[in-house]
Amino acid sequence: MKRIIVAVALAGVLISCNSSGKNKNENSETTATETVKDSTATQAKTNYVAIDTEEALIATSLMAAPEASRAGCKVIGYNMDGEFVTLREGDNEFIVLADDPKKSGFNAACYHKSLEPFMARGRELRAEGKTGPEIFDIREEEAKSGQLDMGIPGATLHIYYGPNDRYDPETHKVEGAKYRYVVYLPFATAESTGLPENPVGPNHPWIMNPGTHRAHIMISPLADEKE
Repeated sequence: MKRIIVAVALAGVLISCNSSGKNKNENSETTATETVKDSTATQAKTNYVAIDTEEALIATSLMAAPEASRAGCKVIGYNMDGEFVTLREGDNEFIVLADDPKKSGFNAACYHKSLEPFMARGRELRAEGKTGPEIFDIREEEAKSGQLDMGIPGATLHIYYGPNDRYDPETHKVEGAKYRYVVYLPFATAESTGLPENPVGPNHPWIMNPGTHRAHIMISPLADEKE
């Protein structure tokens, strides 16, 4: 009789263990399935598409401007036909230079309107076929003579750039794009600003082209920063 009772008890323990094991396996499989579903859903949230209309070009290029100022920015640049035009009128202190749709990758800029004479002169000289060093020397001479207005000291250029030319139509963010900032201080030096002439590391300010008309504080993004 005792043997029968012991046998029944052992059978009950084995059945309980097997049942518990199945529940653990089922729970693990359920958790794994849910994880895969969640991961897939996250990946599906961003649907990048080509920037193939002027509306998309304007919307993505405006991402270079501070968010609070985007509604009033003037937008200039090449349209989809390759013509340099005013893409949109504006009424605030910023001008946005749109990405060139004929070039690979993405590069849009936003700058304070006081910098327009300097920027426009550069575009004019490039259109004449002048090289980078030639443009630098011409503007240097014109700035020193007072012929070229260099804008308000401390005026800022915002650059939104990246290797891809697709964007999220919901947020207007360009795939993989980052920000770089340039603060113009004509003829400033390391001594006058206290900044180094070479970057200490990513996201650290430094002064580039010190002592020239094009002296500016450069702030580059972190190498692993994701926008």
